[in-house]
Amino acid sequence: MLVFGPACGFILGSFCTKIYVDAVFIDTSVLEITPDDPRWIGAWWVGFLLCGALLFFSSLLMFGFPQSLSPHPDPTVESEQAMLPERDYERPKPSNGVLRHPLEADNSTSCFQQLRVIPKVTKHLLSNPVFTCIVLAACMEIAVVAGFAAFLGKYLEQQFNLTTSSANQLLGMTAIPCACLGIFLGGLLVKKLSLSALGAIRMAMLVNLVSTACYVSFLFLGCDTGPVAGVTVPYGNDSAPGVALDPYSPCNNNCECQTDSFTPVCGADGITYLSACFAGCNSTNLTGCTCLTSVPSENATVVPGKCPSPGCQEAFLTFLCVMCVCSMIGAMAQTPSVIILIRTVSPELKSYALGVLFLLLRLLGFIPPPLIFGAGIDSTCLFWSTFCGEQGACALYDNVVYRYLYVSIAIALKSFAFILYTTTWQCLRKNYKRYIKNHEGGLSTKSFGHPRGT
Repeated sequence: MLVFGPACGFILGSFCTKIYVDAVFIDTSVLEITPDDPRWIGAWWVGFLLCGALLFFSSLLMFGFPQSLSPHPDPTVESEQAMLPERDYERPKPSNGVLRHPLEADNSTSCFQQLRVIPKVTKHLLSNPVFTCIVLAACMEIAVVAGFAAFLGKYLEQQFNLTTSSANQLLGMTAIPCACLGIFLGGLLVKKLSLSALGAIRMAMLVNLVSTACYVSFLFLGCDTGPVAGVTVPYGNDSAPGVALDPYSPCNNNCECQTDSFTPVCGADGITYLSACFAGCNSTNLTGCTCLTSVPSENATVVPGKCPSPGCQEAFLTFLCVMCVCSMIGAMAQTPSVIILIRTVSPELKSYALGVLFLLLRLLGFIPPPLIFGAGIDSTCLFWSTFCGEQGACALYDNVVYRYLYVSIAIALKSFAFILYTTTWQCLRKNYKRYIKNHEGGLSTKSFGHPRGT
């Protein structure tokens, strides 16, 4: 469900962005812009309303539960073990010597006394190098997903000149289902090969290497920014030394052009302009553009959108195929990591160990990465829009630097995860008995070195 949810979210987002943000209050038929226009703002609020309604109606089913559950346990069902080991954290006996029922509340132990046990258990878990390395490796893996996927739609828009709705739809229909397939295949391989903990960590290392190689290939799959008048090339494509790059030129000084929005147009000279106004065009039919000095005046016209880059379509198809493979292979490391984590802790600490894992995933894997990726992306901006004298959103990026920095951050995180996997493998290889617990179906130390477990 963790995979189907994002997939449905991306597909829902692609449909919502095709609806204008104020479609309820205005007649969209009179708008002069389409979803392909950079000024188009999709109905982002539709997804929140729909998801909120689904959560509300699904929560109504919870009212069907009784006010309290029966205190009498089912004798046919084995009672659950306590979370903490009895040998380390024994519960004090009542003064009358009569033990309480397991399901009865222990009034003799205060909430503060119970909380005092948490640091001891946490220290016990984190002092295990195998547990700590696996948890940190999982954080690095999820950091790549959280940071890379958060801006992947924007990346596709900038690199391959896609619309927002098209980018979200492609992600929801390709990358996310492939990740779902990868999780399934990872669990299937662990089961069919009967991998021991040592075999599982080797599988995680191999999967990490292959997925990192896929990310390296992304460095070479993209499109250049192309010539943009006043930003990357001077007006008139003047290559004379000392010519300053400025969006404002004598050819458009009388047009009173604004930089609060980015509406690129492609000129007949093959140069992209920030807007028809900056190209010095007639606002009604995009003709008579005075800034297109390298073409005859009768051909000085522009068309909406950026000028296409040669070979960009082929690069996008290759990128999409590699992204699907990368998503599938990268997700295959999830099951081996969880298997190792469960086998390296005692049975009574499993639930708490999983809680520590998910807590650190949220703190280290989901919060910092989008901030780091976002700061890196902003540093590649070539031209910022302005509104009332204040800096707005980035209107144009250096696609080459954007691609190198964006992908390099992901590669660095994947490399750090591989180092942690390698450290885990070294610990298990040197002292398997110390870190792997033989309980609840876990493989015994006799299986260490078994051909199927390697």
